[in-house]
This record gives sequence, C-alpha cells and structure tokens, in this order.
Amino acid sequence: MTMSENNEEQPLNLEVPDHLSYSEEHVWVDESVSPALVGITEYAANQMGELVFVDLPEPGTRVEAGDEIVELESAKAVQPLICPVSGTVRYVNHEAADDPSVITNDPYGEGWILKIELDDDEPDLLTADEYAKLAK
Repeated sequence: MTMSENNEEQPLNLEVPDHLSYSEEHVWVDESVSPALVGITEYAANQMGELVFVDLPEPGTRVEAGDEIVELESAKAVQPLICPVSGTVRYVNHEAADDPSVITNDPYGEGWILKIELDDDEPDLLTADEYAKLAK
C-alpha cells in the first residue's frame, strides 16, 4: 500500500501496538498467540478507507511470505494483502468477510483477518518502533 505524499505535511497519530510485529506492506502479525493473528495496520486502514469486500482464502491454504493472500476492496481501491509470514491458514475471520468495516474500525482487535500456523518461529518482521518510523 503506497504512502500518500500529503501525509508528509500532516503529523499522524497512529496506534502501533508494541506487542505486534509489522511488515513494510502495512500488515501486522501477533505471534503471542498460536496460530498467529494477521491483519492490516491502522495506517493501511486509513489509506484504503471503509472496506466493502474482503476475499479470504480457505482454511488449510498454504502460504509463503510475499504471497497475495487476501483481496481488500474499498471505495478507493482494490489492494492485495501481502502475507509477511509462511505457514498454513488455520482460521479466517468470517465476521470481517460479512462486515468488512470491522477491519477498518478495529484493525488491532476484532478486525484481524487470518490466523496462520507459522512455519518459522522468527519471521523477518519490523518492531513497532521500526514500523512507526516507516508509516510516518
């Protein structure tokens, strides 16, 4: 998801929870639970605007880091969610599929998108501080 040049002029007050890991594609991963939770960041949610459709993979789908695994559609754009980790999709958030606004309204809570059983115990992700610098 691309960053808008207009945001350079305005300070962003984004929530970036410390207990999560992040990708440069604005996807968060919560490795404190198993299977790991995956969702889009508040920054990505703000950039896309209100989501109108989410195309989720089937549980059991094998994914590799860098795969486009979810399609997110808003009034502004259709964007793929680039998976930052490798593993097997164990659960999908059916509530988010039924009402995609849950993702943009609560990106770090009920707005999770997938639960993935990770292959790698230590995926190459950014810390909250590193991500906060990127999203500015």
